[in-house]
Amino acid sequence: MSGVALAPAPPARRKRKRGVTFYAYLVVCIGLALFFVLPLAWEVGRSFQPANLAAATPRFADFTHFTFANYRAVFSQEHILTNVLNSLIVAVGTAVLTTIVATLAGYGLAKFRFRGSGLAFAAILLALMIPFQAVLTPLFIELNDMHLTNSLVGLILVYTTFNLPFGVFVMRNTFQQIPQELIESAEVDGAGVMKTLTRVLRPLIVPGLATTAIFAFLYSWNEFLQALTFLETDSKLTLPVKLFDIDTSTYGAINYGYLSSGIVIAMVPCIIIYLALQRYYVQGLMSGAVKG
Repeated sequence: MSGVALAPAPPARRKRKRGVTFYAYLVVCIGLALFFVLPLAWEVGRSFQPANLAAATPRFADFTHFTFANYRAVFSQEHILTNVLNSLIVAVGTAVLTTIVATLAGYGLAKFRFRGSGLAFAAILLALMIPFQAVLTPLFIELNDMHLTNSLVGLILVYTTFNLPFGVFVMRNTFQQIPQELIESAEVDGAGVMKTLTRVLRPLIVPGLATTAIFAFLYSWNEFLQALTFLETDSKLTLPVKLFDIDTSTYGAINYGYLSSGIVIAMVPCIIIYLALQRYYVQGLMSGAVKG
């Protein structure tokens, strides 16, 4: 038709040529994924097998005998749901308290200049090298005098103490990547220290917060020795300690069916937390750029 301009045809998309390097990278990634996923899948499969098969030499034919008996036995234990709730309370409480204290300490060490700040930070890092067993006796005496033994609050304080050095290290590095000019601009606009931290800097430090929270949560959720030391009554035990009582019989024999099902139950919150915060966690590990 005359007088009507025809739209130009869209250019054909160029096909990317995938060379040997791409396929080699793909093979390596699949191999690493299988290396980490297969043991977890194997453990999940073992948790659905009878106890006699779970302890026997593995055969592919055994995976045709699936049963929920192990899970029913675990959940039929007295106080088991209370123990799961105890672990959840301790893990969440430790993650929140560690993140708050580490954020405040990291902010002060990174953005406020005072005499001895470098020495204070070195002392905090030095605490990373002190094992729990070295301070077990004085720590138990101190908690006992404060009436915090056999208490979830006392256990949260203990876990927070051992997670703070790493948390302060992460948050200090996170705050150091934020330009000082941004804080000075907030001060010119009339924002105080806490308002600057909560309103201006908070979106920029989310990756550091997520990294600190994940490490604190996983540490307190999986920790066994400290919970065994400071908790006494069965209703106050955390899940790892309770699973130890379930898995071991009177004569010390381990029921691997119960153990596998208990491990799978303990893995679920860790996987959920990691998947929920994975994006921020990866940003925290790869931090180096400042968001504007």
